Amino acid sequence: MSDPILWYLNRSTGSVLLVIFTLAVVLGITATFGRAGRGVPRFLGQAFHRNVSLLGAVLLVGHIATAVIDTYVDIRWWQAIVPWGATYKPFWLSLGTIAFDLIVLITITSLLRTRMSHAPWRAIHFTAYAAWAISVLHGLGIGTDAGASWSRMLTIGCVVVVVVAVLVRLGAAAFGRRVEA
Repeated sequence: MSDPILWYLNRSTGSVLLVIFTLAVVLGITATFGRAGRGVPRFLGQAFHRNVSLLGAVLLVGHIATAVIDTYVDIRWWQAIVPWGATYKPFWLSLGTIAFDLIVLITITSLLRTRMSHAPWRAIHFTAYAAWAISVLHGLGIGTDAGASWSRMLTIGCVVVVVVAVLVRLGAAAFGRRVEA
């Protein structure tokens, strides 16, 4: 089935996912500080991070589904899981697949967090940075709007926000502020 609505849904979910996963990464970074903000308990920041991440995961499934269902471009369901063998922009599609696989791993281990020791969960959870960066590259390479000025500004803005959040966290850790993951 090829329908312009599917193409628009795929494009729009890709852009929205950039914002949602950027927010999830930033919330994850800020949730590791001692407090989320003045008068806000830490668990609320972590709950917001989890809920935004879950929203992103659900939207990601929708993004993939629209890409697979739309027959205008030949993307098979298994290409969402296996990062090789694609015929449409194979390198860029494989980056999206790798990011998806990492997000699935992060989601599963987060659901099992209470049944895991902290160190392996934390190591796996840190791959969220890689998943986010790989997904940004995926969008730049395969996104039909990647060359549009609004899309470039959105991408640059999201990258700047994540970089600043990481630098603030590293700075807080370097100056002895209590930072946990």
